[in-house]
Amino acid sequence: MVFGASFDSPDENRAFAEKFAFQFPLLTVDGVTAQAYGAADAGQTSGYAKRVGVVIAPDGAIKEWLPKVDAKTYPQDVLKRL
Repeated sequence: MVFGASFDSPDENRAFAEKFAFQFPLLTVDGVTAQAYGAADAGQTSGYAKRVGVVIAPDGAIKEWLPKVDAKTYPQDVLKRL
């Protein structure tokens, strides 16, 4: 599954995804989760998450981690590679 994540509320994420016609959902995550995946600096619990790319296998293992991605093109780029 391809998805994006941010610190915004579920309603804000839904509106943002609809506004930009994203073909994938945006999930609301907390600072601890974002830190675990390298999308936030230690101690960061609000503000903006980093635009990292993470591919997670069905077993939960991280298969790819990219330090900077284009949020508009990354989902399709990943799907092409998979």
